[in-house]
Amino acid sequence: MSAVSRLFKLVQLADLAIIRRFVEEMAVTAHAEATADLVLAMNEAVTNIIRHGYKTQPGDIEVVVDVQPGRLSIWLYDNAPPFDPTQAPTPDISRPLDERPFGGMGIHMMRTFTDQLTYQRTADGRNQLLLSKEWLTNTNDPQTKE
Repeated sequence: MSAVSRLFKLVQLADLAIIRRFVEEMAVTAHAEATADLVLAMNEAVTNIIRHGYKTQPGDIEVVVDVQPGRLSIWLYDNAPPFDPTQAPTPDISRPLDERPFGGMGIHMMRTFTDQLTYQRTADGRNQLLLSKEWLTNTNDPQTKE
């Protein structure tokens, strides 16, 4: 499959289900567990873009989905102020919940559920976040639908 792109205009938190459905439909040939992990990570990323980048105001997000043998990749593009989640500190999850500062777990989840998480600012000034997940392709694996 070649990469498929869709621009979601004036995205709000209520639109998360529509974005998830688009990714799931485009990733139908990918490994089910890898897709579930990546959809969860992508959901956190889009939530952060809306809440923190766009300050809960509607904003545009372009979603690109690419399925290759053994790899699912999702690129997110937005026009919010620059923010590199790969540079955010790792939360201390060994501390009791009531002793931890609020926030930071979404980025931790993004890191946990992806094999690759990269950020860059594009030449046209947009944020680009790549989330990808790999799996072994094995024709005997019922989860591999290739």
